[in-house]
Amino acid sequence: MFELDETDQRILGMLNRDARLSFRHISRELNISLTKVRSRVKRMEREGVIKGYIPVIDPEVLGYDMLVVIGLDISKAKTLEIQEKIAKDPHAFAVFNTIGQWDSVLIARFKSRVDLDEFIRKVLSMKGVDKTYTQLVLNIMKDEKRMLLY
Repeated sequence: MFELDETDQRILGMLNRDARLSFRHISRELNISLTKVRSRVKRMEREGVIKGYIPVIDPEVLGYDMLVVIGLDISKAKTLEIQEKIAKDPHAFAVFNTIGQWDSVLIARFKSRVDLDEFIRKVLSMKGVDKTYTQLVLNIMKDEKRMLLY
């Protein structure tokens, strides 16, 4: 486990709010040297704390306003294979291996009921998928993309 000190947390907090901030800007805001900011960010990248930098895109603006949560009942011998196939589909935003009522839970986005129906039919046609349980999300109270530090 990687231990974050207060300076690391403050740097990550700033990058969480805007990943495009320059090291120089962070250095000035936190009143620490540019070299220290650069070395700490590079260390956190090497250690895998920071995996990359991406824009946060609003899927609804692009027409993907159907968010669904799907539970899958999968034959045990096929779980990993099926999860890997589903994870490659661009509709799937998250695929989880779970315990409990469902062997896997996935979160996916669609532009229409037709897209959702095609996706579910494709998943159900996979050898090893016994059944699915689909829930359409009506309202989103929180959908945070960043790791919030506390």
